[in-house]
Amino acid sequence: MANLEFTRRYAMAHRLLATPSEQCRIPHGHNELVTVRLAPAAPFRFSEANAAAPFETVKRRWHAWIDGAVDHTLHLAESDPLIAYFREHEPTRLSRIMTFHGDPTTEALAACFFIKLSAFVVDEQLPFTVQEVRIAETPTNTVVLSCDGFDPTACDLPSGAWPKRADMSINEF
Repeated sequence: MANLEFTRRYAMAHRLLATPSEQCRIPHGHNELVTVRLAPAAPFRFSEANAAAPFETVKRRWHAWIDGAVDHTLHLAESDPLIAYFREHEPTRLSRIMTFHGDPTTEALAACFFIKLSAFVVDEQLPFTVQEVRIAETPTNTVVLSCDGFDPTACDLPSGAWPKRADMSINEF
């Protein structure tokens, strides 16, 4: 089976309030790499096109979302007091805040990315399934989420939550 894999770089900032690490409680940023792997719905067979779908078609919406909605966002827990600050003082910037139930860890981000990409694949009727999402937070720290050990239906996200929607959303504002 010939899997498709593609990578995108983006910048983000977050803070983790539930962590015991004082370093992570302060808003800080990362330049991250996200690599996704898609498996074709059918085995490879030689044909006129010799591909399940062109790379451009498969990655267009995902790359548009990463570049337009995710790059240079601030990731916060839904309960973070900074959200109230932005609501009151800088409401126009709320659209650039990615929200999470609980701390916006790289593990939570990988789960949201997996679910969002799956929504794009289904919405565009692409002949693939999401197999893996890999996020390199730093050169030495990477989170890998694969379909073997991840069940998106067990995440307890509400049915209309932003990761489940095949749109450009990153929050519920």
